[in-house]
Amino acid sequence: MYLIGIDPGKHTGIAIWNIKSQQFFQITTLPIHKALEYVKTFAWDGDARVYFEDARQRKWLPKDATSSEYRGHLMGAGSVKRDSVIWQDALTDWGIPFEMVPPHAGATKWTAETFAAVTGWKGRTSNHARDAALLVFGRK
Repeated sequence: MYLIGIDPGKHTGIAIWNIKSQQFFQITTLPIHKALEYVKTFAWDGDARVYFEDARQRKWLPKDATSSEYRGHLMGAGSVKRDSVIWQDALTDWGIPFEMVPPHAGATKWTAETFAAVTGWKGRTSNHARDAALLVFGRK
């Protein structure tokens, strides 16, 4: 069984966690249209469950953002919320089991060094891919 973590966005982070071996199979970043295709192909046989970060469930706001930074953040959040709807609709249509996970302050944006030290993953990662990986890392 595989767990697929998704950090939606223009640059969609995808991480595939092998429950049996307790290791990552793949961690990557793709444009949203390629990410949708990749997940559909990977999960077609029913041996996978998807966890995606659902920006619509965000309950906290940045404490130190200026008003202009906050406006920019809200604009970006709007597109990520739209992407969450796209993932929810696609996974539902394809019959792929999924769980929508709310963003958690402090549980994202790890540095590559911290991520490698904690997870053991030695490959290159983007911040989006690391965020996706943290959604499934260590799950059983």
